[in-house]
Amino acid sequence: MSKIICLWASPRNISTAMMYSFAQRKEIKVVDEPFYAYYLNNVNSNTLHPGKKEILNSQSSNFNEVLQELNELNTKELLFIKNMTHHLDGQNIDFAKNWCNVILTRSPKKSIASFSKVIKNPTLQDLGYKLQYKLAKDFKKNKIEFYLLQAEDLLINPENYLMKICDFSKIKFYKEMLTWPKGGIIEDGVWAKYWYKNVHNSTGFKERNSHEETSLPVKYNSLYKEASFYYEALKNI
Repeated sequence: MSKIICLWASPRNISTAMMYSFAQRKEIKVVDEPFYAYYLNNVNSNTLHPGKKEILNSQSSNFNEVLQELNELNTKELLFIKNMTHHLDGQNIDFAKNWCNVILTRSPKKSIASFSKVIKNPTLQDLGYKLQYKLAKDFKKNKIEFYLLQAEDLLINPENYLMKICDFSKIKFYKEMLTWPKGGIIEDGVWAKYWYKNVHNSTGFKERNSHEETSLPVKYNSLYKEASFYYEALKNI
């Protein structure tokens, strides 16, 4: 069985860049949001996600089927799962006790500003902050180790934080993880054309402006306040 590294992300926080980074390793297989169809079919069937029909046709929407497929993937020494935390809302996380779990979070202002360009009027559930906080509490309660990674820190010093993630996962760091060819990768989900424009035009982590101020329309003030509460609470666990 492959060692599994799971990235528990929230939307628009450079999780795809992380997947591309790990995809540069020769001994790894990466999987892109395997529970997206489950989420759309069982958790949040109301939000109009672009390419929803394509997504539902490309993946199983049965949670147990997907989990079994992941656990049986052993074509490579390592398996990297890019996962949106809120895609598994309501599921017991016992299955992750033997995984290397990394929670990736980002300033709510940046996430809301980016997410709302694709899906208008996002909700707190869409952004995943509450679920990331709950996940971290569950991990701590069940004595499941995890590493909390701040997206802004990764952008400023990608080599340092990739080394920390590799050390946490007990694997060797390779400098090849710092760059990737422009364009997509074969493992991209069918939703890539709607969400991955920036990473497809990149060749590595962009360090500039990672801590710059982002302004939001007034209509998102309440959402920002809610998301910020869970974002700060997560950092203090």
